[in-house]
Parts: sequence; structure tokens; C-alpha cells
Amino acid sequence: MTILPGSRWKLVLAGAICAGGCTVLAQAREPQEPGAAKLAMALDQQGRFSEAAQAWRGLAERNPRDAMAWASLGLDLARQGKYPDAVTAYRTALKLNPRIPGLQLNLGLALFKQGKLDEAIPPLKQTLATSPGNAQAGILLGMSYYGSAHYAQAVPYLRAAVEKSPQNVEMRGVLAQSCLYAKQYNCVLDEYKQILLVNPDSAQAHMLAGEALDGMNETEKAIAEFQAAEKAAPTEPNVHFGLGYLLWKQRRYEEAAEEFRKEIENEPMHAPALAYLGDTEMKLEHPAEAEAILRRAVHQAGATSLAWLDLGIVLAGEGKNDEAAADFRQAIQLEPDGVDAHWRLARLDQATGKTEEARAEFAKARALHEKQDKGLVQQLTPPPSGATQKTP
Repeated sequence: MTILPGSRWKLVLAGAICAGGCTVLAQAREPQEPGAAKLAMALDQQGRFSEAAQAWRGLAERNPRDAMAWASLGLDLARQGKYPDAVTAYRTALKLNPRIPGLQLNLGLALFKQGKLDEAIPPLKQTLATSPGNAQAGILLGMSYYGSAHYAQAVPYLRAAVEKSPQNVEMRGVLAQSCLYAKQYNCVLDEYKQILLVNPDSAQAHMLAGEALDGMNETEKAIAEFQAAEKAAPTEPNVHFGLGYLLWKQRRYEEAAEEFRKEIENEPMHAPALAYLGDTEMKLEHPAEAEAILRRAVHQAGATSLAWLDLGIVLAGEGKNDEAAADFRQAIQLEPDGVDAHWRLARLDQATGKTEEARAEFAKARALHEKQDKGLVQQLTPPPSGATQKTP
């Protein structure tokens, strides 16, 4: 499921960072072949970056210890979007002369543009160590921490960026998202208020506030924020699911079901909404409706353990024991520490005379700690790539 709403703000901000002149020119060149270097610089000034790169490459190959030639080659390769080759050239230059102004920033930026955010962090930190006021490095470092899920580390850099550009709503959104995942809920609410001053109808801001309030166990206030978001933007991704989940937590199942259906209308393959709608129908004692919805849910990308568990419960109630057992095992595979799936499989094994299997599953269930209720932040956050979502 899409992160709410950080991915959109992240993309907008990343685009703003990298729009026009986002690389930093190396300075204080001391070429070993002044004539060849002068020709390459003239090509740079004319915007003929491909030819300039060829000139710098020739100079670097003839003078392999000329750090400025390698740094300039990296810059022209980056200007053409050839970031992996640029990184190689930058790293060669750094080995020869790590004190070239702007070189660490260029390296960090080239890595950032490739999505290699963890690798981008060290050169960006080094840039700030030598140039503490470098705003571009600070923003890139904050975004690199944010994009690599180091949210608490991202906060101070993003806050500094917001202080320098207080009207930048996108930047405030990324800061608020980082604060949310770092469980700095008061920070989220502070940024929410500032965003609303600029954009009073921001559905994303209301949703962020709702997630923070849910994290603070103020569910009713969280519901009110999601209702405001729904009113402002009824087609906003996850707005109905988020509201439905909060209502589901309050056992307001009829209202929750309506919200899950609205989310599915907007996104028919929304696996969590399908799973929770199926669960809600089951809780409302509508087994036929629950089964149909849950069968859809388990065939979606990112199917949750909840969908498999509930489908097994419904089928066990219909006497379809073999299929129910298979579904419980699938739920356990997705969420090995799910107490309910182990317990229900044990009960089913016991009822069908599989005494040893039942004993083993009961033992697993007893050994597991009681599950804690998940907050809305976790429900609206996707699992790592290739992983599946667990049941709250």
C-alpha cells in the first residue's frame, strides 16, 4: 500500500532539489595540461557536455593522478544522467584529492539520483562537516535519511530546511511524515497546523494529523481528522481505508464497512481494504459475503495474513476443514507470531483427530506473547519490498 502521504511529497521535493543546476561545479582546478583543460572548460561553458566529457576523459587517462580531471569528468557525466559512471569518476578523484570543493556533494547527489540513499549519506555528511551552511547538502541529507527509513535522523535536517523556507508545504509534509514515523507526534501536529495555514483544504495534512492522533491513542480526534480529509478529497488514496480502520478499531463495523467499500471503489485491488471489509462482514455474521470478499483479498498482491486467517475461519464454519487448515497455515507463513492462526489451527487439528499436530500448535500459541494493537501509521505503511502485511 502507498505510504500516506510521504511518497508524493518525497517525489515533489526530490524533483525540486534536482531541477536545474543541481550539481556543484568543482573549483580550484589545477590541470596538468592547461591547454587541454582550457578546451574542455570551453566545451562545458557551451553546454557541450558529451564532448567535454570526452576531453576530460582523455586528459584523465593521460594523467591518471590529475584529481581535477577526474572530478570534471564526473561532473560532465552526471550532467548527461550517466550517474554510475559519474560516481566512479568522483570516487577516483576523492582518492587523489578529497579536499576538492564540491566533490563530496557531487558524489552524494549522483548517488541520491540513483536511489542509493544509504550510500549518499556519508559524502553528504562530509559536505556539511566542511560547509555547515550548505542548504542543498542539508536537504539532500534529510531526504536521504527519510528515503532510507532513518526518520529520526532526518528530522533535524528537514526542520532546518523548513526554517529556511517556511512556505514550502512539500518540505513541511516530508518533515511531518518523518516525525510521524519517529513517533514525534507533537512535531506532526505542529507541521499540520502550519500546512493548513497555507492550504486549509489539505487532505494529506488532515490524514497526517489523524495518524499522529491515533498514535497518541486519541482515536475520536483521529476519526474527525480523517472525516475532514474525506470531505476535502474523497478520492485521495487511503482516505477511506484510514477512516474505516479507525472505525473498525472502535467496533463501529457498519460504518467501517461503508468506508472500506468506498476505498475499494477507488482502488478495486486494495488488498488491506478487501481484507478488512471481509473481516467486518464476518464480524457482522455475513459469512457468504465475507467469503466472497476474502477470496478476492487473498489473490491480491500484498495479501495480508488477516485475509487468510478470516477465510480459514469462515471455511471452518462451513465444515471445509482441509481448505481451512491450508488457509491457517498460509496465515502463519505470513505472520509466524500470529497467536490466533496457531490457536485456530490447533482447534481444527484437535477436532479432526490430529492430536499431535494440535498439541504442537497449542504449544506455539501459548509461547507467543499477546499481540499489541497496531496503530494507523503501521496500517498505512507498506512492508519492506517483497514482504507481506501482518494482521493487527
